[in-house]
Order: sequence, then C-alpha cells, then structure tokens
Amino acid sequence: MSMRRRGSRDSGIIRRSRDQTMQHRLVWQAASLMLAYPDDHHADRLQTAARLLDHVTGEPRALLGETVVGVSLRPAMELQQEYVETFDLQKRCTMLLTYWTSGDTRNRGADMVEFTQTYRAAGVEIPKGEAPDHLPVVLEFAATVDPVAGRRLLDKYRVPIGVVAGALAERRSPYAPAVAAVNATLPPLASVDAVSRLMMAGPPAESVGLQPFQLTVPPRRVQEVL
Repeated sequence: MSMRRRGSRDSGIIRRSRDQTMQHRLVWQAASLMLAYPDDHHADRLQTAARLLDHVTGEPRALLGETVVGVSLRPAMELQQEYVETFDLQKRCTMLLTYWTSGDTRNRGADMVEFTQTYRAAGVEIPKGEAPDHLPVVLEFAATVDPVAGRRLLDKYRVPIGVVAGALAERRSPYAPAVAAVNATLPPLASVDAVSRLMMAGPPAESVGLQPFQLTVPPRRVQEVL
C-alpha cells in the first residue's frame, strides 16, 4: 500500500514538472516571436503568439498579453524605429547575452562558441542574420528544439536577462513585459543585488583579441527605418 501511494505521489510530481516545462516552452516561444525585429512577418508572428497565449496561465500570460497589445497598436514604421533605437543603439538594452558577461574582451568569443556548439549538438544550424546569443534566438531554441539545453543557457545568463528586463522597464518599452515573462520562468537570483550591480557597472570593457562590439545587428535595419 505504501509503495502504491509513493508511486502515485511520484507520478503527480512528474506530471506537474512536465506541465511546468510545457508552460515555460510556450512562454519562451511566444516571447521569441514578440521580441523579433518587426519586419514584414511581424503581424503573422503576433497572431501566432496570441494563439499560444490561450495555453499559457498565470502572470506570464498577463505580461505577454501586454506586449501583444503594446506592439499591435504601433504603426509599423514607428515600431521598427523604436526597435532599432531600443535594442540596436542602446547598450543597456542589447539582447546579445554574451555582451553582458564578456563585453569586448576575448572571453566573449569563447562564450559565443558555447551557443554554437549547443545548437550543433542538438542538430540545428547557427541562425542566419542574428548572433547565436541573441535572446529571441535562444528562446526559440529552448522552446522548439531542446528545452533542457536551452534552459541551461537561459539559466546561465539569468542576470543579463534581468538587466535587459530592468532597462526596458525603465524605458517603459512595450517589450518590457515580454522579457519579464521570460524572467518569471527562470530560477530566483542567488543575489537580489546582482542585476543592479551589473546595470551600474556594465560589462567588461577591455578590448582584447576581438573586433570592437557592433550594436547595430544588422546595421541595414536603420536604413530600412529611415
């Protein structure tokens, strides 16, 4: 009798864990669609994200819903310009995760390799047109390819993601709730001050063995807006 009870309890834990993993994958997929550059496929991505929200519960659903509404109300050209100004021209809002941990140092090269090796180990190619450490790319990978390996990357860069969320909130960006929803799927920070310290100090600044960091990725986006 006790063994059956234990087995039932274990099954319940496993089922809850699977349900939570699926919820997180839905949040990651929806956020990746919302955080992509608003090109000609933007409206289609938003519709897909909105459909995903029908299966998301709790605070993440409310947060993602805010971003859906916020970016849906903006004219396309205005939204494109805001996206460039926010993510490509503002260091404090960049979604290139290794920039926050390594800045312009040669360590960033090793950090980038970790992303490419993770993607290749899962049988997918390095994305074209975006850096492998770009947050929407990592979220797409974690949601649709390998949630275990993807979560490891998201957890490792938990503090930088928190920094981006804070910077977007300060700007009152319509993208802030989407990143906050991603935050809600990640484990609590070991230090509550870690995000504040990184926001104040910024990434390492010494340039060693790398070309200077380019914020406009790709720079043609500015031309498309103008």
